[in-house]
Amino acid sequence: MKTENEGRAGLLYGIGAYAMWGLVPLFWPLLKPAGAIEILAHRMVWSLAFVGLALLVLRRWGWMRELVRSPRKLGLITLAAAVITVNWGLYIWSVNTGHVVEASLGYFINPLVTIALGVLVLQERLRPAQWAAVGIGFAAVLVLAVGYGQPPWISLVLAFSFALYGLVKKKVNIGGLESLAAETAVQFLPALAYLVWLGGQGTLAFGSHGAGHTALLAATGLVTAIPLVCFGAAAIRVPLSTLGLLQYLAPTFQFLLGVLYFHEAMPPERWAGFSLVWLALTILTWDALRTNRRNRAAIAAATAAGAAEAAGTAGAAGAAETAGPAGAAEVAGPAGAAPTAGR
Repeated sequence: MKTENEGRAGLLYGIGAYAMWGLVPLFWPLLKPAGAIEILAHRMVWSLAFVGLALLVLRRWGWMRELVRSPRKLGLITLAAAVITVNWGLYIWSVNTGHVVEASLGYFINPLVTIALGVLVLQERLRPAQWAAVGIGFAAVLVLAVGYGQPPWISLVLAFSFALYGLVKKKVNIGGLESLAAETAVQFLPALAYLVWLGGQGTLAFGSHGAGHTALLAATGLVTAIPLVCFGAAAIRVPLSTLGLLQYLAPTFQFLLGVLYFHEAMPPERWAGFSLVWLALTILTWDALRTNRRNRAAIAAATAAGAAEAAGTAGAAGAAETAGPAGAAEVAGPAGAAPTAGR
């Protein structure tokens, strides 16, 4: 019963995390007239403040000692901070300049780009269905490039930056909250310096458009950290395959907002490109579920075989003990008789 409740809670946490990420395009326009770079700087500064407070309450500081003692991990954290800065900044700019649909495409193709990076960087081998999905995804990009008259660069930069960020995080291997704290600590001083510079120029939006706008800018830290906390809670309660399916909620919500709420154009060539991407993701998901099911069946069969073998061994040992020396020889059978015949 406890496991079932944990799984249900994990599913709700996961849905909550991806729903918040999917609905965040509704938040960034509220921060105008602040520009995308100022919003990004506030996000970095206030995220560190919120995450630092959370770690203080949870008393989770032990990871810092290990991180400071590892120049390699520090370098990777710095790289992760740089990559996610590009991702965050471009996403905020995309939403506030009317490119929500194109931004959603970036997160739709992100799993395909992640697979491609796995092949190129980690030398991973792909199954035929995965190759097919990547090929269809590449065709989708070509269709969209023809439709746009240029490559969908917003989608590609968002997809590649987030895939690279995931790869670097895999190498660092520290918790989500801790990783965000380390990354925003790297971002903090440049972000704060930029905000101070804007203040000196008299163009800082913070504090210039009422208390409500100021509070919204400060809330960028909460908007960044709360979904991550929910995601962390989901990750320890539900299978990875479930999280893999839930990840499509965010770009789906973003796409629907772009089309239905922001009324962005969807000409036929864009529908064709998105349809190809959705086909690729369907193949990828089907293959992942099938592989996961086969792996579970293989593990269950191996476990059952091991249990049967252990039971058989225990039964043979018990029979030998009960029968005594003569009985032991009888249980041993031909193998037990061989040494006697050899004499």
